[in-house]
Amino acid sequence: MFSLNIFFLVPLGLLPSLVWLLFYLRKDKHPESNKMVVKVFLAGGAAGLPAIFLEKAAQQVLQSLLASYLPIITSLGVILVAAIIEETVKYSAAFLAAFRNKELDEPIDVLLYLIITALGFAALENILALAKFYPAIYTFKALELTFWRFCSATFLHALCSGALGYWLAMAFCRRTRKWLYLLIGLTISIGLHGVYNWAIMKVSSETFGPEAILIPLLILLCLGWLAGRWFRKLKKLKSVCLIK
Repeated sequence: MFSLNIFFLVPLGLLPSLVWLLFYLRKDKHPESNKMVVKVFLAGGAAGLPAIFLEKAAQQVLQSLLASYLPIITSLGVILVAAIIEETVKYSAAFLAAFRNKELDEPIDVLLYLIITALGFAALENILALAKFYPAIYTFKALELTFWRFCSATFLHALCSGALGYWLAMAFCRRTRKWLYLLIGLTISIGLHGVYNWAIMKVSSETFGPEAILIPLLILLCLGWLAGRWFRKLKKLKSVCLIK
């Protein structure tokens, strides 16, 4: 077995996000400029840094306040807070990087930019996940970890942000009750992200059961199917549905 050179950690961590990025960019009939795609992708990666600190701070606060009294609620709280923070910072990054740009001229762009931001965010996570095992990580183990993150965490980030992006695009195409569509999108993205994290955490726990595999798989399959429908529906909407 060969140990992985540190110079391959970054490209390998980027690989899952880049594959999904190419997949979703092909769904846009009017491609965004490369400059804009790179800008939004990097904004998503940068958003991962404050997310790390916010999650650690929130975890410490919850554990110090509730751990000795309500350990189960504390654990669920940490999971939910992590999902809230991650979905919020991804949305914030997309808003700052793209939502005031003139290239945002179609409803489908809202969905696409949220996904690109999420893939940038996931890329940073992937790099840190690989770096965590360095220098004791070997080539086969690194490739295995990259593959599983491609199928799971990276895909999840893209789909959860895609859910928010779809409902946000629908909100901008409505004259009234826009807040309702935004609320639906946030609820879906945060809720499914939280449930996914809860199920994944059970894999390494003593209460591991079939639901720890079935729930994440079901979430990914359902969201993946819905994402296809979201793209098709938004392509049919007129470009007058713009963000002002």
